[in-house]
Amino acid sequence: MGATEATETDPLPELSDAARALAARCEPRVNELARRMSQGAFERLRGYDRLPSDVKDVEIAATARHGLRLFLDRVGGGEGAHPAGDYDYFRERAAQRAEEGMPLHLLLGTHTLGAHVLWRALRDAARPGEEGALAELSDYLFGAQQRIVTAVTETYLDEQTAIAAERREERRSLARALLAGAGGGGVEGPVLVLCLRFPPGSVPAPSPTPAPVAARRLVRRLQAALDRAFGAEVLTLVDGGGGHALVPGHTDAPDELPALLRELREICGPGLRLAAARAERPADIAEAARTTTEIVRVARACGRPPGLHRLDDVLLEFHLSRTGAGSERIAALLEPVAERPELTETLRTYLEAGQDRRATARRLSLHPNTVDNRLTRVAALTGIDLTTPHGTALALAALLLRMRTE
Repeated sequence: MGATEATETDPLPELSDAARALAARCEPRVNELARRMSQGAFERLRGYDRLPSDVKDVEIAATARHGLRLFLDRVGGGEGAHPAGDYDYFRERAAQRAEEGMPLHLLLGTHTLGAHVLWRALRDAARPGEEGALAELSDYLFGAQQRIVTAVTETYLDEQTAIAAERREERRSLARALLAGAGGGGVEGPVLVLCLRFPPGSVPAPSPTPAPVAARRLVRRLQAALDRAFGAEVLTLVDGGGGHALVPGHTDAPDELPALLRELREICGPGLRLAAARAERPADIAEAARTTTEIVRVARACGRPPGLHRLDDVLLEFHLSRTGAGSERIAALLEPVAERPELTETLRTYLEAGQDRRATARRLSLHPNTVDNRLTRVAALTGIDLTTPHGTALALAALLLRMRTE
């Protein structure tokens, strides 16, 4: 049973005739009390003075009048006079206030202060000997107020959740369109395009948590960190394995990206890879996104550790990995060692280590002679002479082109 269901269906206290008679004396003051709430008591609430005058003088005043009449009608006619649906009015107003961006504390403050104004009116109307009747009405008022506050809070939060989800989907749709090269959607000027990639194992979630839930949590935290870092709403299209982020109006700032990487690594884990490119205009975003994706792919293919990757860092490898006439033939050079992962890994590590056999041996925890034997075997099977600059470049290009299709 939910909180709203419990408070709306549990019966309110029974009232004596004396309590009903005391409440009835306040009925002629409904309009006066509503004005006192909207134009007096609520002015003490932080932020109330910034609300539009029509909201304060019309809508909030109308809500106050409705609450007063609802209370007095229920007191006068008993619980059966108004069903639980009477709270629909408060729910509608709460949804409207959430849509307008009114803070929840301010909305709830109007309800709690309104109850206080009504209680003071009941107290002032009480005559000597009606202390018991006033106590009954106090219990009744606080019980009814709990129901209203619960209904208002739940509706407000539900509406805010729906608005946030709608806003997130709008941002995702815009990011999807921009990355596909379709329209600017109001985005103008240069755009910083980020590519983020991390392995599924880096998703920080306890083992009992379902993977989709952990991925959604990761995406939400990532979005918040990006928005905070750039001081604006960043357009993202990211899932549990990574994706792209678009920052309108920003450029590739070398001093900022390392700091951003450190913050994002705390969220996504140490396996995060990040690349950035500048799109001069929205029409260039799709190409910039492809470039960042390729930078990350090439960096990973070359054995570079996770981190921030720039085009200048992998410029030669990036160029060698471009497809064109002859690409298939170059990639096919390594076909003889395709089923020998230890040979392929040794070759890749050897190239990444700058053709240093001892450094290669250390990285692979092998004896240098084992590295030599494996490289000799690669040369014998592929026909590539790894002792010449031409052969080294050819092997590197073949590796990059093969990993492009894997």
